[in-house]
Amino acid sequence: MYNDIVLDHFSNPRNTGEISNADGIGKVVNASDGDNITIYIKVINNVLTDIKFKTFGCGAAIAASSMITVIAKGTTLNEALLITNEDVANALGGLPPEKLKCSNTAADALHNAIVNYKSKG
Repeated sequence: MYNDIVLDHFSNPRNTGEISNADGIGKVVNASDGDNITIYIKVINNVLTDIKFKTFGCGAAIAASSMITVIAKGTTLNEALLITNEDVANALGGLPPEKLKCSNTAADALHNAIVNYKSKG
């Protein structure tokens, strides 16, 4: 069901954990399947210098969370806000149609972390 990229990011997720004193935190809970994603960001000069995640959910949600941290790290906040569920799914080499919502949840969590950061300043 999952390709090698998805399986790699599920088995060896990148950027897991929390950032103490994170500049922004974004959470999303997908009511339809229970996926729970939290993204932590560190921002310096409008750039995401560090990003970590904690996810409770299916393999696709974990892989999408891992992939979005890889895609977003080092980007500006505006660039990160442009990352879509389609971008995450494409970077993962595709997801089964019923799992596309998992990549959307990861993008939403990142966007929520950025909104949280901006609301503080």
